[in-house]
Order: sequence, then C-alpha cells, then structure tokens
Amino acid sequence: MIGSGVIVDPRGIKAEIEKLMEAGIDFSGRLFIDERAAMVLSIHKELDLTSEQRLGKAKIGTTGRGIGPAYADRVARRAIRLVDLRFPTWLRERIIALYAHHHLHIKDAELDTEISELIELYDFLKPFMCQTDDLLWDWYSQGQRFLFEGAQGTLLDLVYGSYPYVTSSHTMSGGISIGTGLPPHCIDKIIGVYKAYCTRVGEGPMPTELTDEVGDYIRKAGNEFGSTTGRPRRIGWFDAVAARYTSRINGIHSFALTLLDVLSGIETLKICTSYWLDGERLKGYPSHHLDLARVQCEYLELPGWEDDITGCTKLEHLPKVAIEYLEAVQDLVEKPLQIVSVGKERKQTIVI
Repeated sequence: MIGSGVIVDPRGIKAEIEKLMEAGIDFSGRLFIDERAAMVLSIHKELDLTSEQRLGKAKIGTTGRGIGPAYADRVARRAIRLVDLRFPTWLRERIIALYAHHHLHIKDAELDTEISELIELYDFLKPFMCQTDDLLWDWYSQGQRFLFEGAQGTLLDLVYGSYPYVTSSHTMSGGISIGTGLPPHCIDKIIGVYKAYCTRVGEGPMPTELTDEVGDYIRKAGNEFGSTTGRPRRIGWFDAVAARYTSRINGIHSFALTLLDVLSGIETLKICTSYWLDGERLKGYPSHHLDLARVQCEYLELPGWEDDITGCTKLEHLPKVAIEYLEAVQDLVEKPLQIVSVGKERKQTIVI
C-alpha cells in the first residue's frame, strides 16, 4: 500500500510493476495506491538538478529525482495528484499554471505529449488506485495487523533532522498517520531500526564520520552505496547521542540493529556516547547544523572480533565481545534490543 502522503513518480512505478509482472509477480488485490498521492513530473526533475547546480557548495546532495520540488509544489497547492488525471481539461490547466509559476515555457506539442502520456499512465495505474485510509480502517476494524515502513531516517526529517540537509517529508513514526490517514491511536508498537554503524548520503554534518581505512573497510563490507544514485555512502561509528534522540521523538518500544556482521574484522570499535561543544557537554541533539558540525564526540572503545558471525542463529552463538557491543548499544539507546541481523537473508535475523 502506497499512502496519500507519498510523492509518486508514475513513470517509475509503472516500469517497476511491469518488470515484476514479467518475472511472474501477480499484483491482483496486492497493490493499493492512494489516488491523492502527488506526482513527480519531468519539470520537477529539471528543477531539482537546476537547484543543486545553483546552490554550488551549499547543495543539499539530493538524488536529483525531483522529490523536493514535487513536495514544495504540493505544500504550495500547485501539485498534480493521481486523481487529477481523471480530468483532462483540469489537468491541462494545472500543468500550464505549474510551468508558468516556475517561469518555464512548455510548447503546445510538448504539453499535448505530456498530457497524453499521463492519461496513459492513469489507465495503467487505475486498477491499483483507491482511498487507502478507507481500506486501512476497514481492515483495522476487522482485527487485521499492519506493518508500516517509513522512508529514509529520522535525521532527514524536514523538521527534526539536520536542517537544511534533510528530505522534504516527515520521516518519523508520526508520519504514519499523516501519510496514511490511520489515526495515531491505532499504532500499538514502534520498532526503531539502526545500523551497527552510521551512514549518510549527501551533504550535511556527521559527527562520527570516518574518512580513513576503517571507513573504507565498512563501506566495502556493507556495500554502502546509494540504492538510487550509486554514490558511496559516508560512514561513521555508531552515534548513541543521535540514537537516543531519534528513539525519544519516535517513541520506539524496542529496536533492531542491522549489519552487525559488517563490523567483523575491526580490531577496536567505538561508540559515540556524548557530544561536547565549546567545553560543555550537550544535553541533547543540536538544533543547528553549524553547531552539529563543531561538536566533539566522546567515545566508548570496545574490542572487536575476527569471527565470521553470518552463520549465527541465536544471540548466544555470537562471540562474547560482539554480545558486549550489543549490550553497550542497548544501554546507551535506553531501549530493549529486539532484533539483530548478521546478514541479508531472513534466516540471518536473530529475534531476541
């Protein structure tokens, strides 16, 4: 289910669906897209790239896929939603107004082509479109269980992340109700997901960043390259200050720690326990990225392990020092550790 709070690239999602159909995947009664979701159009990709080029050294480091401009247009009530594709005359007016607002010109022939393509996309996606909040409420009333997965990480949240190096949406647990229409009281468990180390894509401060051979080792071992852009991700030690902050504002009940196996082979591991700024220990997470860029990290050092842990299926099968690392993370996050992954396969997930 793709909720109303999502920005949809109709061309991209059609291509994904067709590729999976070719592989024998049946979508009947299995895919639902809210018709109120706003769309990424070709103009948004053009605006995204132009904006990054104009910002120069101050660029955000976007994926260049038009997400930011599409969200901006939705907030400004200029967006074109999937449901708008039902009304060709209205659609034409909206596209003309959108180009005019951004001081871009679209020729009549280009406009006709754009509208024709969008209507074709609508015909393809129509069987999957609905009002997802109605479905969710019906299923909830029947006692069904849901799993919601948010995009990106909390520190990329539009309000509570390291602004302005953030995404254009709310990436916190509170975004579930905003993005799906299911009331907050229906959500009964929130599981935080942390990597055993930190990563970041794009620009912005990263207090525990590793720019040495250890960072390179983790990047290669964890295949830390952007799934959208292919860019190498920035690597850092586990940041318990950021983890406690995100744990609190998301209201997590427990958490999962992934990619523990990537740390195998590192002699000494570090965990950031606190931030210091101008000689004072900070109580929480800085609000301004310029402060975050200047913090000094205080670290807890722990011995690493050489063992290959990818075959471990129970917590007690892990090396003692690996268990001690997990216990340290749990104590610092101040929430119970529920899941540990030691590989990408389902059988390599340890539930505690």
